[in-house]
Amino acid sequence: MILGFDPTLILDLNLAGTFVFGLSGGLAGVRARLDLLGVIVLAFVVALAGGIIRDLMIGIPPATFRDGRYLAVAAVAGIVSFTARPVLDRVDRALTFFDAIGLGLFCVTGASAALAHHLGAVQSIILGAITGVGGGVVRDLLLRQIPNILRTDLYAVPALLGATVLVVTHQAGGRSALFPLLAAGACIAVRLIGVRYGIKLPIAPSERKAEPPPG
Repeated sequence: MILGFDPTLILDLNLAGTFVFGLSGGLAGVRARLDLLGVIVLAFVVALAGGIIRDLMIGIPPATFRDGRYLAVAAVAGIVSFTARPVLDRVDRALTFFDAIGLGLFCVTGASAALAHHLGAVQSIILGAITGVGGGVVRDLLLRQIPNILRTDLYAVPALLGATVLVVTHQAGGRSALFPLLAAGACIAVRLIGVRYGIKLPIAPSERKAEPPPG
């Protein structure tokens, strides 16, 4: 049992996160006018990079290479993104939507993996956030964009929040399947609310645009 939670639930969350992050990466590749190989590669990168970084930091062989289901799910997500973008785009802000879901699922499974390997609470929260944001950072770098985590949008903050909820409930002795879902939901909700209402972290005062004169 991982953390005392149902291991099947953790695996399902991992695979679900892999798929939706794969969709996020694949859609980004399609919108950047990459070819089929480029779209699939970007789906792999976004779906798997965060978990690989986490496992290497923990000091274990990446789960991606120990369980072929992760590779298969990421590949399917890339192909779906390539062939069904018009359908996916019917979801309002599809890329942000899928990215938020992946962020929530991965920050939870990342924190759970860290705790399962007996890391401390703070370290588990950080690794949970890294699992959530790692793939997006690599995606943005490959597309020559400033990573979302370094922008003023709420991106790393929701991942840290979701990982914190998971770790706190674990430390308090909670073992219900509800707690990982609650932690993921908190991350997803904060991310989407931040996007919907334009909530941003502050930037340096010297770089803020001057307010337009009244009237």
